[in-house]
Amino acid sequence: MNVNKQSFDIIIAGGGLSGTLSALSLSQLRKANGEPLSIAIIEAVETTTKNNSSESVQAQATQASAFDARVLALSHGSMQYLKSLSLWHELKHLTTPIKNIHISDRGYYGKARMYSAAHDVSALGFVIEMSQLGKALITTLNKHSNITWFCPDSIKTIDWEIGSVNVQLASEQILTAELLLACDGGQSICRQFANIGSTTKAYQQSAIIANVSMFKPHNNRAYERFTENGPIAMLPLNDSAGIRHESGTTVTENSRCSLVWTLNSEQAEQIAKMSDQEFSIEFEQAFGSWLGHVTQAGKRTLFPLSLVQADEQIYHRMVLVGNASHTLHPIAGQGFNLGLRDVEQLTKTIANAIKTKQSFSSLAALTQYAKQRKTDHQQVIALTDSLVTLFSNQLPPLVAGRNIGLKVLNYLTPLKKAFADKTMGY
Repeated sequence: MNVNKQSFDIIIAGGGLSGTLSALSLSQLRKANGEPLSIAIIEAVETTTKNNSSESVQAQATQASAFDARVLALSHGSMQYLKSLSLWHELKHLTTPIKNIHISDRGYYGKARMYSAAHDVSALGFVIEMSQLGKALITTLNKHSNITWFCPDSIKTIDWEIGSVNVQLASEQILTAELLLACDGGQSICRQFANIGSTTKAYQQSAIIANVSMFKPHNNRAYERFTENGPIAMLPLNDSAGIRHESGTTVTENSRCSLVWTLNSEQAEQIAKMSDQEFSIEFEQAFGSWLGHVTQAGKRTLFPLSLVQADEQIYHRMVLVGNASHTLHPIAGQGFNLGLRDVEQLTKTIANAIKTKQSFSSLAALTQYAKQRKTDHQQVIALTDSLVTLFSNQLPPLVAGRNIGLKVLNYLTPLKKAFADKTMGY
């Protein structure tokens, strides 16, 4: 017997958001004998593999590097699922609710407004910094004795057998399990080992990501501003970190926003290199006076944008989850929420297989999962891709069409409800 070989029910490749959320969701299931599923997480970024409180604190410090400075817009549906995982109480105070959304096309008449009260919810969504969500996930996972971390480590080879999947790590340890979850991002090594192809559509665009503070408070309003050079998203952030900015004798609270500014790649690179003052002036001209002038501009990061879709969602004893399956343009803020619904449906599929005494890694179970996720994937990807095409183009017919569309969306209640329901994850 190989002393370096360890057996688990499920192996998760990747300890980022998709991986940790999958582990948390699946850790609550019980096998027929009443025992929890044994889960292994393989993560390249150093973190803790222990469960005591002191090392849990260390995990919060080190794991932050695996979750970058971007923010996430959690849909209302995602919030409800995180609540079912008993994670929301750890996150609620870290989030900023989106009470309404302001959509406009710079220089044209098309505008639309969405209000949470009109849809009988307290908020249309919630904004949270990715690093804060990551810390909360690590802290919660460290309370589960059925989860084992292998990190820093990485996958060296994968061997699929009839009854199991075997993973050899760079550390030479061998892990075997009934099911492998590929939660290892857009360049998934698991996808490559399985020879699953992918389709990539490069948008020739990059997103400038930065936190900015404005002269006026955001009042929990999110902005989607379409311009001739690309869309601008402004998501409200709270001032829980004690950050306040003074303008004269007036202190402006709750004026911090997360900016996602999409531009063609050359423009984005030029603007990202500007001084803070030059950047602020350029941004104010593009965004308009909705929130006044920029009082402070944070560090700017560039992300090239593309649509990546895996040709298959499943393989023998393997499922692609999150970005390993689909990487979207951030224009509608749907990427994370779509991935979380992957996790939710996969958990339901595995729970049902256990309940009916079937193998949760069988082709029948995994095919059922893929079939159930197909429509949601297609609808969200089509919505996101069409928005990129429609609002990153200055052809007169498209400009006229999208402005008419925004007006119709604003005044046609059934259409607005359908659009809101989709973006809220329902």
